[in-house]
Formats: sequence, structure tokens, C-alpha cells
Amino acid sequence: MPSALRLSLFYAGFFLSGGILLPFWPVWLTSRGLTPTELGVVLAIGQWIKVAATLVTGGVADRSGDPRRVMQILAAAAVAGYVACIPAHGFAALATLNALTAACLAALLPVGDALAITATRQGRADFGRVRLWGTIAFIAATLLGGRILTGRAADVILALVIALTAVNVGTCLLLPRNPTHLAAGVTRGSAWRLMLTRRHLIFLAVSTLIAASHSVYYGFGSLWWKAQGFSDATIAWLWAEGAAAEAVFLYFGARAVARCGPVPLMALGAASGALRWTALAFTADLRVLVLAQLLHAGTVAAAGLGGIHYLGRTIPPGQAATGQAITAAVVGGFGFGVFMPLAGVLYGAYGGGAYLAMAALSAAAAVAALALDRLTAAAPTNS
Repeated sequence: MPSALRLSLFYAGFFLSGGILLPFWPVWLTSRGLTPTELGVVLAIGQWIKVAATLVTGGVADRSGDPRRVMQILAAAAVAGYVACIPAHGFAALATLNALTAACLAALLPVGDALAITATRQGRADFGRVRLWGTIAFIAATLLGGRILTGRAADVILALVIALTAVNVGTCLLLPRNPTHLAAGVTRGSAWRLMLTRRHLIFLAVSTLIAASHSVYYGFGSLWWKAQGFSDATIAWLWAEGAAAEAVFLYFGARAVARCGPVPLMALGAASGALRWTALAFTADLRVLVLAQLLHAGTVAAAGLGGIHYLGRTIPPGQAATGQAITAAVVGGFGFGVFMPLAGVLYGAYGGGAYLAMAALSAAAAVAALALDRLTAAAPTNS
């Protein structure tokens, strides 16, 4: 089976569960009695735990030379964690289990991204078109989930998550046994030294701000739309529309990277966020929401693709998983770990008005991205 197909199946399996988790997991947590502030804290704890898990697994994957085995263990642990959620109630239990499951899934993705970007560099895959299948799976799961959940109890969300994360275990088993030589040339701490240069620090700031700007949307977007009277099916369609826009951009992603370069794509994503979150702050008109969701192509696809290719061009293959893991840890820990609790407080106080703070983060990211682009153009081989 070709590497591109195996990687496509991995992304499809991974994002099937994401199609339920992103729109509806906060709804399930709320159904177990969490307040908006507690929900923000629970989600933030999960982000901070992701930091340690992601850093550890990225380094282990690089040094082992067999990332497939690491990914299988993480996928199986995530399923076990969601099964343990069945009897869970109360802040402490929900925070602990959410942290466990979020850490396993978060640590899984950077290793998969490292495999995919390495395969792209070797001419065995096109990252955008491989990653595209994850978005297609996300859309399918979101739309199906919206139909299934309409009129049903919130615990159906958990049942769907368990089933779909189990599928992810199977797709990890299908990954190539040793698709790349990730362990070659790795020395302890060398990836950190590469990441702690001036340009990489600015890159991390841009990535973190863009990610943080999604805090209200990911944590409270569905809750806000439900409060405005939208049905689960309509909410699912809005999420799916954003993912569809992302998919279209990913399909043409290689062409966009070749024409624009990674950093300008990140700047485009940040500017898209400033416009998108401003629109969501001021209206719940479905017509405006449909237009605003198209900007998901910028805030997620353009920004994410730019970041992945930036790392692919600046981090050696033998340190790919570690470089991806460091980025994911910083973005998750500071982007969501710091701003998710703030998003909970802002949402509890201002409802949809909390999106204005997210627009400000996006604007700051755009400014930083322009600075990074100028620095890269002026001294492309220096830090």
C-alpha cells in the first residue's frame, strides 16, 4: 500500500473523532454540570498536559526510528480514556480524563505530521492532499453527528467519540512500519537549539497567536450558537462548511506554498481571523455566519499549511517529529492553555462579544507574521 494512502487513512481516522469533539465535546462536558468558567479551566488543563505529552512523544518518536509504534500506543490510550468518561461526573474527574484523552490525541498528531511532511520532501506524498482526507472525514463526522445528536441526550456524544477514536487505532496500525529514518542524526537538545533562534521564536509567536484566536470558537462556539436558537444540525452544517473551505484550500495547497511561501500564508491566515472573529462578535445572522465560516480556509488551512511547510524547510528530517512536537507544545500550552480560561471568563461575561478579543489576537499575529516575512527575506539563512 503506498505511503500516501496509508497517511491519508491516518488523517481520516484521526479527524473522524475531531468532527465530534470540536463542535460537541464542550456540550457533553457542560451536560455533566460544568459552568462556563469551569469548562474553560478544564479545557485549559487539557492544553497544559498536552505540552508535556507532546514534547516527550516527539523526542521518543525521533530517537526510536519507529513512530508507528508510539502512535499506536497513544491512539489506544485515548480510547481507554474516553471509555473511562462513561461514569465520570464532577470537576476533578472530568478535568483528569479530559487531560488524559486530550494529551494522547494532541501528542499523536505532530508525529503523524512529521511522517507526512517527510514523505512530501521525499516525493512520496503531497502534504496538503494527504491532510485533505482528514478534513473530509471531519466534515462527514460533523454532519453525521449533527443528525444523530438532534433531539438526543448529550451522552450520545461520548458514545460517538469512543467509536470513532477506536477507528483511529486501526488506521495507526496501517501506517508503514518504518517509513522514514527519523532517528538519523538526532542529538539530544539539538532541535531545541534550532527552535530557540530569533526567527523561530517569532514563528512560534505567530503560530501561538493564531491558534489562541480560536479559543472562543473551539470552546464556546457551539454553545453560543445553541443559545441563539440554532439546532444541532445547523451548528453541524456551519462547522462542516468551515471544514469544506479548509479542504478546498488544502487541495491547492502545494501551489499556494510554491507561489506565496509559508510565512505569507500564515499572514493571510491571521488577517482572515481578524475579519472572521469581528463578524462573529457582532452578529448571529445565519447569512453572515455562512460567509464568515468560509474564512476557516484562512485561519486554519492557510495558517496551518504555512506553519507546517515553514518547519519542513527549516528543521532537518531527523528532528522532524521533535520540531513538530515543540511547536505543538508551545502553541497548545500558551495558545490554548493561557487563553482558553480567559475565553471562558469572557464568554461568561459577554457571550459572543468575546470574539472581539480573538480578533485582536489575530491582528497581532498578522503584524508578527509580516515582521517574520521581512526578517526571512532579509536574511534567509540566518537566525
